[in-house]
Amino acid sequence: MGESGRIDSIFTPSKNNKPLSKPLYIGEFEAKLDDKGRVVLPAGLKKQLPKEAITKMVVNRGFEKCLTLYTRKDWDDELNGLAGLNHFNKKHRLFIRQFSNGATEIGLDNASRMLLPKKLCEYAEIQNEAIFYAYGNRIEIWSKHLYEEMMNVDADDFADLAEDVMGNLPKGGDDE
Repeated sequence: MGESGRIDSIFTPSKNNKPLSKPLYIGEFEAKLDDKGRVVLPAGLKKQLPKEAITKMVVNRGFEKCLTLYTRKDWDDELNGLAGLNHFNKKHRLFIRQFSNGATEIGLDNASRMLLPKKLCEYAEIQNEAIFYAYGNRIEIWSKHLYEEMMNVDADDFADLAEDVMGNLPKGGDDE
């Protein structure tokens, strides 16, 4: 772990033998929203974020009706990745618009609260309770009920999903 308490890189090197450079987040955290739409960033998640990132973050629509929380640097990286799309292609323009729709820069107040925009909360069906779900370099914010529905997967269905997604990946080692 790095000095900030976050995991700095994955231990499995990439194909070019360099560790991944993005921080990796982990955890599932419940939180309550107040009447103004503010939510306290869970302490266990806050300590994983770079200190300089706390003052400028971006929240946006995610996939499957959740929100995605980015550090400003990670958001800029996402936008730079979109810069490679062809702006003369209608589907590319539509994707860029949909992906960026609602993106809002936010920060924390002195009580470690962030204000989630009403429009984004409506999109994600977040009302009083939220789940911060951190994995890899992603932090998703879910309504508690949608998160529970999404994670309610039968063990056999999960095994089938794992086989479909991971079953054909090459094994690590010398035979790559």
